[in-house]
Amino acid sequence: MAPVIKKPDYNLINAVSDNRLLGLWRMMTGYRYIYLAATIGLGIAALSKTATYLLLRYFIDDILGKGYGWQTLALIGLGFVGLALFEGTFTFLSGRLAAQTAEGVALRLRNYLYDHIQRLTFTYHDRTKTGELLQRSTSDVEAVRRFYADQAIALGRIVLLFVVNFLAIWTLQRQLAVLSVAVVPVLVLVSVFFFGRVSKRYEAYQEQDAELQTTLQENLSGVRVVKAFARQDYEIGKFEQENWEKYQRGRRLILMHSLYWPSSDILAGFQMLVGFVIGAIMAINGTITVGTYLAYAGMVIWIIWPMRNLGRIIVQMSAGLVSYDRVCEIITEEEEPLTEGSIKPAGHVRGEIVFDNVSFAYNGGETVLNDISFRCNPGERVALLGSTGSGKTSLVNLLPRFYEYTGGSITLDGKELKDYQRRYLRSQIGIVEQEPFLFSRSIRENITYGVLRDVSDEEVYAAARAAAIHDVILSFPDGYNTQVGERGVTLSGGQKQRVAIARTLLRDPRILILDDATSSVDTETEGAIRQALTHLMQGRSTFIIAHRIQTVMYAELILVMDHGRIIQSGTHDELMAQPGAYRRIYEMQARVEDELQSELQATAD
Repeated sequence: MAPVIKKPDYNLINAVSDNRLLGLWRMMTGYRYIYLAATIGLGIAALSKTATYLLLRYFIDDILGKGYGWQTLALIGLGFVGLALFEGTFTFLSGRLAAQTAEGVALRLRNYLYDHIQRLTFTYHDRTKTGELLQRSTSDVEAVRRFYADQAIALGRIVLLFVVNFLAIWTLQRQLAVLSVAVVPVLVLVSVFFFGRVSKRYEAYQEQDAELQTTLQENLSGVRVVKAFARQDYEIGKFEQENWEKYQRGRRLILMHSLYWPSSDILAGFQMLVGFVIGAIMAINGTITVGTYLAYAGMVIWIIWPMRNLGRIIVQMSAGLVSYDRVCEIITEEEEPLTEGSIKPAGHVRGEIVFDNVSFAYNGGETVLNDISFRCNPGERVALLGSTGSGKTSLVNLLPRFYEYTGGSITLDGKELKDYQRRYLRSQIGIVEQEPFLFSRSIRENITYGVLRDVSDEEVYAAARAAAIHDVILSFPDGYNTQVGERGVTLSGGQKQRVAIARTLLRDPRILILDDATSSVDTETEGAIRQALTHLMQGRSTFIIAHRIQTVMYAELILVMDHGRIIQSGTHDELMAQPGAYRRIYEMQARVEDELQSELQATAD
């Protein structure tokens, strides 16, 4: 039984906010109490660490050298061990709970992004590079995960250590407490200064990383073309250029990091040195006890160095915040409304299609279809003929509402096409693309792809026979279980095309679109497919895009297109009876075939 595909329950569009920290907080819905528990664990660990230094002070000032027995010393020792265990246990629990939150949010974010990308419009995918989507769905999601797992929790740890240790020192000696935080405002200002600059450079670095991924993805997908045209050197040069730009941007990013560390180290080191010297002088003069000095020396380290690391955390957080923005750019893209529309019939459509003065332009650009008008009665075949770029594919892409026509009217069974729900409309239309795409799965899985029901072997065999591919499949060692490889690379162009035809026929659509479906097969195979389709097209409204007259000549209506307009229409006999593009194409193809036949005959003789 086919799995039921459901949209993720949590709509992350609710998490998007101009305030990035607020958006990240909203994104934690369902994990906030876990993250709160992680923060409480950090607080207990911080208190345990500070209590260790206070116990040290008590031991030195009040116990050591006062003649207490071994029982007291043992209790003090157990106190140190217990505080160490407390600190270690709650630090571990805090890290584990933070990791649970981070992984849970990242899991949900990846699932949501993948689901959301599947539902975006064709227009969005037309303008967005695949490498960009890959980079945002992987690298940027990973940066958001690190924000929750490391950076946010580390920021909480720094704040807690600062507050707890400062209050502890304040209770011991107020002058030392004020001295211990004198440099903190300067450290914060330096961190904020670098934060803004690192954010910009990290964003530029991520953008270039997306460009590099796009270059790599395109090259690997088209590796056969690269090898066939011996363009390895060109592609290597192109990759090296993009990689060099990434290196340059990465170097500028690292430079900002390297400038921050010396300045923060100098400030932090100077602060501690001054504090140790003044504290030692106060201990020598008797202003404070030795135990107080040792406790102060331990606690001030956990004020200064965490604050020094604050800059590192803030700089690293900039990566998570930038990645949050990049991910939200995808999340806020409007999904294609598959169920929007007032018409969703219970049964199948009849297939009566009427174009009335239809025009269309991509993304508000130049018009690619102008004043298209014709009628396709149920069960008829409409053939589209014309040069590349004449608008044939654009026309058929309007039928499943991949794009919306910008003028005129298209009706299906007497009702406006825009009133049909896209999901229902596409369930009634079968498409064989001009460039067939097969998944890296078995042949059987590719043929049954998109059929949301259990399919018997006989149904698969029947569709394969109709597409003239059954005998070819049986010739493979594993038959229908043969793995076709990525993008169907192990099959020839004609074999891939026929598997795609079988996949479409198995859906038994009421409307059939063959977008130059026989362009990758030889004449003999094309004849076999055409003979099978002649029977299978009965009862279906079929749109055939082709360049060969033999493929379109038996259609009830032939439309000859040029620059987005219909320049001729009619049956084969009607178009042959009048001068024009159709007759010229027919005569040219007939002449080429005659010449080829003569050459073959001469070679045979």
